[in-house]
Amino acid sequence: MRIYAVTPIHVDAEELARRQARYAALSPPGVEIVLHDIGPDAPRALDTDAQVRESESLVVEALRRAPDGFDALLPDCVLDPGVALLAGTLPVPVFGLLRLSLGWAVLTGRRSAAVARNKAIADEIVARAEVYGWSSTLIGVEVLDLDVHAIADSDRWAGGLGGAVGTLAAAGARSVINGCSAVDIPAGVVLPARVVDPTALALRLIGAGE
Repeated sequence: MRIYAVTPIHVDAEELARRQARYAALSPPGVEIVLHDIGPDAPRALDTDAQVRESESLVVEALRRAPDGFDALLPDCVLDPGVALLAGTLPVPVFGLLRLSLGWAVLTGRRSAAVARNKAIADEIVARAEVYGWSSTLIGVEVLDLDVHAIADSDRWAGGLGGAVGTLAAAGARSVINGCSAVDIPAGVVLPARVVDPTALALRLIGAGE
């Protein structure tokens, strides 16, 4: 299965290559992600609700104009921009990282939560869960208060997780979705609850479905 993916923000060539390599490392046999930058007119970060909305509009447009030769489409974003809007309207499936990872928690009966880089992203995760009808299964979303550069800095991101994951675990969360599609958690990091990489889980589910 070849999947056409687009970033939710404009990234430079180095970051695009890092994200592409991450997809290649995480994709199971038979699944190939071909990642494209959304373009220079897009926001450089999702720090406000206005930027989240602008990003969603651009991602929807990019996915609608995706070239032929792909078996599915994917926003490279845990906020699933355009997924609910486009589902069932295009010739190929539109996968959502949050829809797949949170949906797996729902299907397996796990009480789940999430962490997010900032409040705008946290609010959108809550809104997406409501759109999918899964609000009651999402205990909460803790904000890490990190800037966009922390996405590529795994040690810095991991350093902010402890207190947030501890709060969610104390509230009853059995799994915590890491609220970014492009973050690696260093091996050996011990946290109070299981932290789910939404990209890794989504790709495993897509591979199993094929």
